[in-house]
Amino acid sequence: MTGFIRTTLISLLMMAGTATIAAPLKLQPADPQPTGLAPGLAVKYAYPSDVKSLSKAVSALKRAKPGPDLVGLDYRETEIGEKTLTSDRAEQVAAEITGFVKIDKPGTHVIDFLVNDGMRATLGGQIVGEFDGRQPCEETFAVEVDVPKAGWYPLHLVYFQRTRTACLHMRMGAAGKRVNWMPDTAFGH
Repeated sequence: MTGFIRTTLISLLMMAGTATIAAPLKLQPADPQPTGLAPGLAVKYAYPSDVKSLSKAVSALKRAKPGPDLVGLDYRETEIGEKTLTSDRAEQVAAEITGFVKIDKPGTHVIDFLVNDGMRATLGGQIVGEFDGRQPCEETFAVEVDVPKAGWYPLHLVYFQRTRTACLHMRMGAAGKRVNWMPDTAFGH
């Protein structure tokens, strides 16, 4: 076996071993737990002339204005020309989404998102989804999280949509089980 092939094989095995022993991210519940939440999520929008990355979205969001609340995070892929989420436009949209996610069962769970184009989601103080670029409606990497107790967990999400179609979905499931769409009733603000 050549030295290059052997080194490459050892590197791949080491990365695979590291990935399988990574501990779940420990989420922190909201403290104190909120009461009297409105359903859905709060959202602010900005409309930059072009947005191709999370850093450009964050920069544009410094001039954001509140938009109509989101009912949850299950926004199917749009047709070309349809508005993105609850914004005023179909293209060149940056959104800052805030609120809480109610998780009913403690334990280890898996979270992923489907997104077109990019987003970074923080839940309970941990980054649980991220894609910094442009793509069709596709999954982010699944992340294992440790939910210490049932309750509300703070959510902060930065999202951007550049051109053509848009989507944003959140899925979750118990570790070892299939992930499911998060119901609208799991969100409050």
